[in-house]
Parts: sequence; C-alpha cells; structure tokens
Amino acid sequence: MVHLIVQLSKYIMIILFLIYTFLCFHLFKYPDKPKKQKHIYNLQRFYMFLIHLDGFLVLFVTTMDTKIIGFYIAQLVLFESIYLIYHKFYKNASELVLNNMVMMLCISMIILTRISFDKALRQFVFVLAGTIFAFLIPLIMQKGTMFRKLTWTYAGVGILGLLSVLVVGVASRGAKLSLTFGPVSIQPSEFVKILFVFFIASMLYKSTDLKQLAITSGVSAVFVLILVASNDLGGALLYFFTYLVMIYVATKKFYIFAGGLAFVGLGMYAGYHLFSHVKNRIVAWLDPLSVIDKAGYQVCQSLFAIGTGGLFGFGLPNKIPIVSKDFIIAAISEEMGGIFDVCLIMVCVSCFLMIFNLSMQMKDAFYKYVALGLGSVYALQVLLTVGGSTKFIPMTGVTPPLV
Repeated sequence: MVHLIVQLSKYIMIILFLIYTFLCFHLFKYPDKPKKQKHIYNLQRFYMFLIHLDGFLVLFVTTMDTKIIGFYIAQLVLFESIYLIYHKFYKNASELVLNNMVMMLCISMIILTRISFDKALRQFVFVLAGTIFAFLIPLIMQKGTMFRKLTWTYAGVGILGLLSVLVVGVASRGAKLSLTFGPVSIQPSEFVKILFVFFIASMLYKSTDLKQLAITSGVSAVFVLILVASNDLGGALLYFFTYLVMIYVATKKFYIFAGGLAFVGLGMYAGYHLFSHVKNRIVAWLDPLSVIDKAGYQVCQSLFAIGTGGLFGFGLPNKIPIVSKDFIIAAISEEMGGIFDVCLIMVCVSCFLMIFNLSMQMKDAFYKYVALGLGSVYALQVLLTVGGSTKFIPMTGVTPPLV
C-alpha cells in the first residue's frame, strides 16, 4: 500500500509541476492584462501548495514520524507569511519571482527532509533568518539614495570578507570556502558577491569612460584573484562572468565581452597546470569512470542517479546517497525524474527572464545594473550547478540558489 502511495504521488507531483512550469511562460502572453496575470499567479500558488502537501504526505506515510507534520505546518506558516507581507508592503513586487522563490524552497524542503531531517531543519532556520532580512532590504532601499554612493565601502568590506577566508578559512576539497564559528559555518563569498554587484553598479552608474572602466576592472580583478588564491575557482568564475555581463550591458561593446571570454580560457588553462584539484576535476569531467574511486566518485554518483531515475524517478523517499549541496539536482532527478528536473531548470530560466525584463524597464541606471548583476549571478550559478551535475562542464562546487 505504501509503495502504491509513493508511486502515485510521484506522478501527481510531476503533472502538477508541469502545469506550474507551463504557467511560468504562459503569463508572458498577457503583458498588459493584470487580471489575467493575477489569475495565473493564483493558479501557480494552488499547484505549488499541492506539490508541497503531496511531498510531505508521502514522507509522513513512509516514516510515520510526527515531526514531519509539525515541520510541514511550520513551512506552511512561513510561506503564507511571505505572501502576506509582500502583498501588504510590496504591492509592486514581481509575483512570478515571488512564486518561483517559494516553489524552489518547497522543493528544497521536500528533498532535504528526505535526505536528513536535521539538515532540513537547520536549513529552514537559515531560510527563516534570510526571509526576515529580505523583507527589510527593499524597505531600506526605497527610503534612501545613499546606496549608489557607497562604492568604496562595497569594495572594502567585500575584499576584507574574502581575505578573512583566505587567511583563517576552513579548507574543503582543496579550496578555502568558509568561516566556522562553533557549530555554524558560513561562506562569506555568498554575501560578498552581492557587494561585488553593488560596487560595479555604483561605478558604472557614474560613468563608463575608459578611466572608470579601468578602475572597475582593477578592483574586480582583486576580488577574483583573492578567490583564486583561496582555490575557490568556481566562485572566481562566477564573479568574473558577472563582471563581464555588467560591463557589456553598460558599454554595449561586444569586443570587451569576447576578450573576457578569451581571458577565461587562458585562466582555465593556467589553472589546470597550477592547481592539482583543478586538474582532478578536469580528469573527472573528461573520464569520470577512470577515477571513480577518487576524483570522479561524485560525478559518477550524480550520473548514476540521473540515469537510474529516468524520466519519472523512483519517488520519495529513496536511499541512494547523494551530496545534499553541489549535487542536489542529481538527487532531485533520481527521486522525481528527469521531467521534474527539466521543469525545475525551466522555472529558473523563467525567473531570470523576469528579472532581466524588470531590469530593462528600470530608468535609474544604478538599480538597472544592480538588478541585471544579481540576475546574472543567479543564472550563472544555476548554469554551473546543473552543468557540473550532468558532466556538461567540470564541477565547480557552486550550489544552486534556493534549492
């Protein structure tokens, strides 16, 4: 009976997510019809909460752990509070971005709870703290114009944050990524990349002449080089591509973007010969089976999970061990199937398209560059995560946002 419930719920979740994903793009047909858009957003929320309920119902039925019920209710209260507060105080916020954010958090909580209840609970605490902080940011930015004037504050705080990791950071798989404070471990680069975007936006907002571009490029290079020195090459790649996109949009000069891509190629070639863990990841990318007991183990596990999950997955829960951070996409594909995984990627794409669309509508150059920069960080992070999990590109150790 339990097996039947698991299998049935799997297909229900896939169908619901297919409909949700279709609506993400269907609403772009009605740019000037707010009532139609509102109806679509309400439908999305309905299907989203059905997916959330379905996932936790299966987890409860298969474990009979009453903690699952309490955890589900706590999440439901948080998600409803998010909608209530945004609709009360931020009436002009993008409903699509809001829906997609909550949708991805729902999927995250379902998968992490299956993998480890303690990890999911810990992540929920961080989500709660992040949500409270996120509520304050738009309010603060609406009330002041000083943010475009804090150029060197962004640069100074950001560089100090990355230097702290370089000096006293904890190494993980060859790279210094985090600072540890008792039981809590944080990655400053996740916060610094926001400061990095604000720094570039505030520089380009003032001017895009040659001198300003040279200063911007020089300081950006300091950020990237510190990450390289920390062996955080995935982070360095993310920062550099974000810089390239923002510079290209501000200047409209393609040769700068093309030159940056060529520089990335040279950097990757140098990294292959200078860093042993980079060489290991390249080998694991080209032929993971040849080093399956060493550097290729995680990539092989990811490919096995994706392959054995097929189109429809095994359903929740499954017991094949998969890393809960870098390879969470593979875990989702294994359990929910390739169709569900593709839908998740398309939701990420729709989210970026909406952010890009909103940034292009902004008349204030500073906020336009900020929105574009943060949207680029998001899109690049998704690309690096999905590409690494599927062996499309070498694994960079970058985690998927929200999931």
